[in-house]
Amino acid sequence: QVRPVESGGGLVQAGGSLRLSCAASGRTFIGYGTGWFRLPPGKEREFVAAISWSAGSTDYADSVKGRFTISRDNAKNTVYLQMNNLKPEDTAVYYCSRYYSSSYGYPSPRGYDYWGQGTQVTVSS
Repeated sequence: QVRPVESGGGLVQAGGSLRLSCAASGRTFIGYGTGWFRLPPGKEREFVAAISWSAGSTDYADSVKGRFTISRDNAKNTVYLQMNNLKPEDTAVYYCSRYYSSSYGYPSPRGYDYWGQGTQVTVSS
């Protein structure tokens, strides 16, 4: 199992919170950054947040800054996305992926490989 596994999605009312988890097994993700992307219904995939292996570097999409926080626990090989003050426009399938190439900035999907299956987040108004 090389793909990461996302969990923690669900249905929540606007203003609510969810915490997503991205769990990797084995050594594939060790030493690499991790990013979260989302696919809203009827739209293109978009960058949400990313974090370096050391957690010394993070990046966020403007649309989630101040509401979402990315973190990681390397002992558990898990990356988290804490999502607060959720809005209906946050509704999407959320994916995590390994950031393998610094030739691309965090927001570019080209810098990522090993994508998970995704977890659905639905925010009702």
